[in-house]
Amino acid sequence: MSATAPRFVVTAAGGQLGRLVVAALAARVGAAQVAAVVRDPAAAAALFPEGVVIRHGDYDRPETLDAAFAGAERLLLISSNAVGARVPQHRNAIEAAARAGIARIAYTSLLHADRSALGLAGEHRETEALIAASGIAYSLLRNGWYSENYAASIAPALQHGAFIGSAGTGQISGAARLDYAEAAAIALVEDAGAAMIHELAGDTAFTLAGFAAELSRQAGREIPYVDMPEAAYRTALVGAGLPEPFAALIADSDAAAANGALFDGSGALGRLIGRPTTPVAETIAAALKG
Repeated sequence: MSATAPRFVVTAAGGQLGRLVVAALAARVGAAQVAAVVRDPAAAAALFPEGVVIRHGDYDRPETLDAAFAGAERLLLISSNAVGARVPQHRNAIEAAARAGIARIAYTSLLHADRSALGLAGEHRETEALIAASGIAYSLLRNGWYSENYAASIAPALQHGAFIGSAGTGQISGAARLDYAEAAAIALVEDAGAAMIHELAGDTAFTLAGFAAELSRQAGREIPYVDMPEAAYRTALVGAGLPEPFAALIADSDAAAANGALFDGSGALGRLIGRPTTPVAETIAAALKG
């Protein structure tokens, strides 16, 4: 391996999580030790700290991944956003990591992926199995829900005077995207041993009624939570302009959350990052500030 080659590689680095991970890694190990893999390097130049190495790589073009991973020791495989096509994409990356001699893969999976009822969990389980079968040491970052997932619904909630969902009274152990990014950076650098599994979630759980109450407090007006059957919520999301598959995925996730699929009380995320996870009130405040 070249003495100047970055030790750490992050795929899908141009995404919302990837940018935060790259910044956290650069702060921890130095920018020159980090390679950010993106589909369009020219467009990504301004996204990362100065000194980060930007490489071209595309999950759908495995021939690009060999050069993207060359010389590196550890890889963070950020899960693709192409729901339904993730497994072959991730397989391409895992196989390229093996060819490149990567010593450890960290993968952004889903909270309790091995037993989760979320429809999203299937592709994560399949990817975890591919990683385990690769023979490469690995860390599974089983991330809980990003609080920002619900903050994205604040604008329409304010517009229509109600926050809708189908999570019932389910407890959601959400945390900010930055919390998960810092955890990924730490695990990628520090994890040792053949297999590490991190079940990562926020310190303090909330219900969607609680989320709406905090939104009401900060907005200065009543924004009630309106709980709906899964099918009705899916229909409402489609009516709001979401594509049917994406609407179905969101409604399925809420319905699973109603039965505890997004709850975890272990506190592992806060321990890993060495501080309390970001309270949902802070995420709401940031969203309201725009």
